[in-house]
Amino acid sequence: MHGSVSDLGVSVASYPTYAQAQRAMDYLSDNQFPVEKSAIVGSDLSLVEKVLGRMTTQKSALAGAMSGGWFGLFIGLMFGLFSRRNWWEVVFTGLIIGAIWGAIFGAIAHAGSKGLRDFVSRSSLAAGSYEVMVDPATAEQARTMLANLPV
Repeated sequence: MHGSVSDLGVSVASYPTYAQAQRAMDYLSDNQFPVEKSAIVGSDLSLVEKVLGRMTTQKSALAGAMSGGWFGLFIGLMFGLFSRRNWWEVVFTGLIIGAIWGAIFGAIAHAGSKGLRDFVSRSSLAAGSYEVMVDPATAEQARTMLANLPV
């Protein structure tokens, strides 16, 4: 891809990490290079799924209780605005009812999965390399500037 022309411009540099490509783009910007028609393009993408831990029925119920509690709190706040009852009582009741229903549905959902995907994870994309792409009209200027990028 280095040196090729695409819809994003011309590749003027390639880096193994995003942080290095970002540093190069920042250097260009700091030195008044017209970065408006520039891009950082990742190539050789991989999906990385980091496993964070086991998911149990108890953890699923707790997660459900927490999200249900937030929803119940919101509903309680809305009803509390228009209720003749004690505002705190209405809000607290909404929070408790939301947490209970959230815990029940969280546990049922986990039990219903029958052991499939019994783990919690976070997915992200990672690239094998990152190209700094610029407008073809300014490619030589960018290459010259990046040759002076401090190490």
